[in-house]
Amino acid sequence: MTDTVLVVTEIAKSFGHVDALKNVSLKIRKGKVHTLLGENGAGKSTLMKILAGIYPPSKGEIILKGQTVTIANPQHARKLGIAIIFQELSLSNNMSVAENIYANNEPTRFGFINDGQMVTDCQRLLTDLAIPLNPQQLVGTMSMAQRQLVEIAKALSYPADVVIMDEPTSSLSDNEANILFGIIDKLKQRGCAVIYISHRMDEIMRVSDDISVLRDGEYIATHDKRRTDIHRLIAQMVGREMTNIYPPRIGEPPGMEQPPVLEVHDFSQEKLFHDIHFSVRAGEVLGFFGLVGSGRSDVMKAIFGLTGYQGEIRINGAAVAIRNPKQAIEQGIAFVTENRKEEGLVLMHDVNMNIHHVAFQYAGSSLIKHQREEAKTLLAIRRMNIKVSSPHQLVSTLSGGNQQKIVLSKWLEKVPRILILDEPTRGVDVGAKFEIYNVIRQLAAQGTAIILISSELPEVMALSDRLVVMRAKQIAEVFATDGLTQTQVMAAATGVK
Repeated sequence: MTDTVLVVTEIAKSFGHVDALKNVSLKIRKGKVHTLLGENGAGKSTLMKILAGIYPPSKGEIILKGQTVTIANPQHARKLGIAIIFQELSLSNNMSVAENIYANNEPTRFGFINDGQMVTDCQRLLTDLAIPLNPQQLVGTMSMAQRQLVEIAKALSYPADVVIMDEPTSSLSDNEANILFGIIDKLKQRGCAVIYISHRMDEIMRVSDDISVLRDGEYIATHDKRRTDIHRLIAQMVGREMTNIYPPRIGEPPGMEQPPVLEVHDFSQEKLFHDIHFSVRAGEVLGFFGLVGSGRSDVMKAIFGLTGYQGEIRINGAAVAIRNPKQAIEQGIAFVTENRKEEGLVLMHDVNMNIHHVAFQYAGSSLIKHQREEAKTLLAIRRMNIKVSSPHQLVSTLSGGNQQKIVLSKWLEKVPRILILDEPTRGVDVGAKFEIYNVIRQLAAQGTAIILISSELPEVMALSDRLVVMRAKQIAEVFATDGLTQTQVMAAATGVK
């Protein structure tokens, strides 16, 4: 008896003149994790959306449990036993955890939604998955990591033979990622096949059984995880060898005698963060690390004027009051937010418009010069290697990694004095990460003060000159990164020596 549960044969998908997939064939085994690896725009998410019934294939065949199927829509995919956890969250912030998980699938009694049963069912599901969430909490009050766990539970609330996970750890810290890995182990034991998409090479080597590489919409190879290594996979993915994904620093870091560009003193906000003190100098990369809920992003949102605060902000030695993002931008602060979909982009606008949302190109005092804007957009596309069909392609149609590059490009149209980067490589492939890391190095060399928040500990340690570790809404410790170990950082982040 074969252990193959899903076969895709010669699958192709075109959008107009753009070929997103070109004759891709795969075999997925039950009880195994089959990882899809490829750069942003390689076709991974497009293939998954075909399997989820969101897109019809332009050609090709899908065989599920020995039967050829035509997947009409997402509801049909669920009935066939295919569940998907999307990279971009599809939750309603004004609904509870239980209401989101059972949306369009609510238990009823006498024709009415049975709220009590829904909460009970939700708690049973969360307990089974070892997800520590309250079924009645509003999703809008939760962190990005908690929302990602809700998305995972939502997909797994349906019986499934094949579970597709598209960048499921992109918003998760190590603790939440470990919850997910435990869920994957349970699914494998139950005989489910897991199709896994991630750009985090260490976790790919941890969870995978089979690894398939896609490049430019084409199938390259499939490997047994035990018989391959990271360097070989990266070379196949990007089409070239990459021996070091962290580019070296350009020049020496600023000395402590150099005056700070940004200082934060006695910085507090009730329930979000307390007694925060730090400074960052021109040309310095100041890293921030902490477990989910430690308060890192909340501090940055307050500095950018998205929320209120008590305390003092000083820029170049002068006290400033920042009560909204407009005032922050006027002070030369740029903020690449963690949640690009809701806070960083206007999805209904095109690439050109999004890149110039902060820095419109004017002819005279008030007229926008569109030709100048488009020329700058083309430069940004080349500089960041953004994969688009034209500057007027809708941002909503791009892969998550290319969307992230557009968010960063938006702020680089006006070289910032202070650049705050909150998870800048979330959902970004290793080649694109290298491009973003190079931008960070170049901006630091030009004198921009950079604050880098990342849940990827190797990343934040490799790029930062100093590292601020937060725990329980406060700063636990500040380290120089030269000679620093991950054990020291995690001890400060958890409070466990």
